[in-house]
Amino acid sequence: MLNNKKKYNVNDNSENNSQQIQFADQKREFNKRPTKIGRRSLSRSISQSSTDSYSSAASYTDSSDDETSPRDKQQKNSKGSGDFCVKNIKQAEFGRREIEIAEQEMPALMALRKRAQGEKPLSGAKIVGCTHITAQTAVLIETLGALGAQCRWAACNIYSTLNEVAAALAESGFPVFSWKGESEDDFWWCIDRCVNVEGWQPNMILDDGGDLTHWIYKKYPNMFKKIKGIVEESVTGVHRLYQLSKAGKLCVPAMNVNDSVTKQKFDNLYCCRESILDGLKRTTDMMFGGKQVVVCGYGEVGKGCCAALKAMGSIVYVTEIDPICALQACMDGFRLVKLNEVIRQVDIVITCTGNKNVVTREHLDRMKNGCIVCNMGHSNTEIDVASLRTPELTWERVRSQVDHVIWPDGKRIVLLAEGRLLNLSCSTVPTFVLSITATTQALALIELYNAPEGRYKQDVYLLPKKMDEYVASLHLPTFDAHLTELSDEQAKYLGLNKNGPFKPNYYRY
Repeated sequence: MLNNKKKYNVNDNSENNSQQIQFADQKREFNKRPTKIGRRSLSRSISQSSTDSYSSAASYTDSSDDETSPRDKQQKNSKGSGDFCVKNIKQAEFGRREIEIAEQEMPALMALRKRAQGEKPLSGAKIVGCTHITAQTAVLIETLGALGAQCRWAACNIYSTLNEVAAALAESGFPVFSWKGESEDDFWWCIDRCVNVEGWQPNMILDDGGDLTHWIYKKYPNMFKKIKGIVEESVTGVHRLYQLSKAGKLCVPAMNVNDSVTKQKFDNLYCCRESILDGLKRTTDMMFGGKQVVVCGYGEVGKGCCAALKAMGSIVYVTEIDPICALQACMDGFRLVKLNEVIRQVDIVITCTGNKNVVTREHLDRMKNGCIVCNMGHSNTEIDVASLRTPELTWERVRSQVDHVIWPDGKRIVLLAEGRLLNLSCSTVPTFVLSITATTQALALIELYNAPEGRYKQDVYLLPKKMDEYVASLHLPTFDAHLTELSDEQAKYLGLNKNGPFKPNYYRY
């Protein structure tokens, strides 16, 4: 399939979304860089222990290294380049081992790398990316490089970066600006360092959450004159793109990876089904059997969380605004409630709606002593954490990414990752399922970059079924799976091409 660029084509189908989503970071400004002391004093509960990685390489970082911001270090890789900013370049060897392990569980990306490497369909592409920086993302970045692209990368989450993996990428020559436990100012500084480079201008964007796209629109709008397209993988970022499109402000084509079948039905569902337990267990060491849990939202992420917790013996409640998702929750055996009805009795509260202020200060005040509160959505807007930063409440750091918030009467709740994405902030995620999403992202980049002028307008596009099916087929050999083939008579009867696509665009899996 990859021998002919025409086969990267995506049908010119778009779907508009009428939801109005405001930029969560609209009011944030790229403030002047604070002093080293000021940056460290933001909160020792953030700056000290949250920079520790749960991976094996964390133990190779000494205390003096933890006290120094990467922005204050002068580091160079073995080739003499200093065009990066990571926690400790000396961790590169350990990061390389993690990347090699991830490659074994990402068969489709490795197959894509092998099939398309000679053709180099991304030759001349200058991709600026803002995603979680993990071993799995590193395999994607290095695949894009093998296909001919130049890449610069920052993290989309201040807690999800694996420091040793970022070091390995920097050692390999990729300009990476990210470390675990960044401040808000560090976060925007890293993005700016990726974008604002003398003699280098991006022509493609790979985003996760929309912060990179938002930053370029806000600070460097003229860059869009040379940018061919945006690939976005999160529900938050996709909502932002649809908002821009509806307002007539989207000035380049964008590919909505989040709503592709391979992202929704595999990454969102199966990834969260496994990683929710991992994140909770690593941070709290709790037993799930008999615990009362409320999951806010029953989309694919919520379905995965509920299934995992139910299998472990938890009593699971669900909140929903959508009657269709609500009915699915009921048919799956979950009690549908309003949050106010169970907030006093539940042991764990999990948000996965993509919305804001799902858990408010009023809810937090009414929670029982010891209640665990966490978020599985991309944005940190679902839990009103800002309302907890008041003089009458005491914050106590328990361990990395775990805080006690203590009320005057002694009641305390356990807040995980300060309301940010639990699985990538506090644990890891299954590599194989991320191979599916990463392959989809790579194909979307190839398509947008190679598309002839005029094929895509300034709008948001969905991937066609044919591309979803191709990504799925690349992963089947791992299971020694054998697809049944249609006979000519059967294909004619169904009105299908024997090679697919096998479902119409409106089909819901």
